[in-house]
Amino acid sequence: MTTDQDLSMDGPSAPAVFAAKGADVTPKKDHGIIKVVKRQGEDGACPMIGDRVTIHYTGRLLTGKKFDCSRDRKESFSFNVGKGQVLKAWDIGVLSMQRGEVCTLLCKPEYAYGSSGKPDKIPPNSSVLFEIELLKFEGEKLTDDSGIVRRIKVKGDGYLNPNDGAIVYVHLEGSCDGRLFDRRDVSFVVSESEDKGVPLGVDRAMDKMQKGECCILYLSPKYGFGCRGKPEFKVGPDKDIVYEVTLKDFKRAKESWEMDLHEKLSLASETKHKGNQYYKGGHYYQAVVQYQRMVSWLEMECGRGLEQQKCINDFLLTAHLNLALCFLRIKDFSLVVENCNKAIEMDACNEKALYRRGEARLLRNEFSLALADFQQVLQVNAANRAARSQMSICQSKMKEYHELDKRTYANMFQKFAERDAKIGRTKRRRDDGVRSSINGELGIKRRRSQDRLAYQ
Repeated sequence: MTTDQDLSMDGPSAPAVFAAKGADVTPKKDHGIIKVVKRQGEDGACPMIGDRVTIHYTGRLLTGKKFDCSRDRKESFSFNVGKGQVLKAWDIGVLSMQRGEVCTLLCKPEYAYGSSGKPDKIPPNSSVLFEIELLKFEGEKLTDDSGIVRRIKVKGDGYLNPNDGAIVYVHLEGSCDGRLFDRRDVSFVVSESEDKGVPLGVDRAMDKMQKGECCILYLSPKYGFGCRGKPEFKVGPDKDIVYEVTLKDFKRAKESWEMDLHEKLSLASETKHKGNQYYKGGHYYQAVVQYQRMVSWLEMECGRGLEQQKCINDFLLTAHLNLALCFLRIKDFSLVVENCNKAIEMDACNEKALYRRGEARLLRNEFSLALADFQQVLQVNAANRAARSQMSICQSKMKEYHELDKRTYANMFQKFAERDAKIGRTKRRRDDGVRSSINGELGIKRRRSQDRLAYQ
């Protein structure tokens, strides 16, 4: 790539300068984007498709007139590169850059603002110049907790993605600490990858991929093999792992809106069984996926008749109760309470929902709320010894916290009293010093007065 720090990029001579000094970075090699590097980057790594990039940029017409600048706003600009969120010239040009690099791009209209231009700023069919500095880039976060990060090596074809229940055919290469532990071609049902020993993070990334895509997935333990690890792959507990995934083909499943109620109820029964299997095997996150599928299919459905409606309600109630149980094991107590609340909306005296909500509240140190839940459990079933035991724990904890508060406040008031006493002693010493000083001055004045009288 050409580098020229002192190259003048403005004015009518820019196209000729770029033709002589620049490099064509377009895939078609149609000279639609010519790049000149003004400052080399820090290392050899470049962004991949979908990466979150942060840049500073300045846009100019070929006359040299500036029409946009992030530095003037004192604010950098971020976007997912290669995803069509910005000008085509930026998607292509930034993918060729290294971290810390500064370059100038000469962009033809079809890669910039096209035949329409930009009113009041860019005339129609205008070539433009962009100076871009690539500040940083990172993989695309597919989950809110950053547990699945994707970097796309090869972009897929088309716009369709595998959906929930689709059959996918993939090539996998898994590694941990630089050691390859898994290389195979495998097919699985999206949402049921655990059946084939494929980690949850690969499963959850499927609905973001297109046919032919090859991507690298960085998975935290939650989305990898968790606290158990994977002995058959010699992967220890709580390990970050990396999977390179190529989606070779897929067959989409029916969408929820394409299924009738009978189909949904039949699937809900199968999915409940699958979720129970995952739960018993200690695969709580995978079980959560199954129970959430049941809710997504049935929560907006109305049965034809009392019997069918009861069947819907039974499945939904079971799903929320089982979700609450899974989230207790995962220690996501807010979601325990949320699902218990939904279960209680359906059945106000549901013993399991009240008890599990009480457990979650106790673990969140909400002792009075937990106590109220366990009291309600006993109203429903006076023989529930576990609830009675939990009530004792709540009362003990409340007493313990009350005593702690008393000691805290007692110490606080003691410190306040000591501080006030110290301030009082300091003030008295200061007042005594002032009085001594005044008395001393008065004594000197009296002696001087007496001396004057003696000399008279």
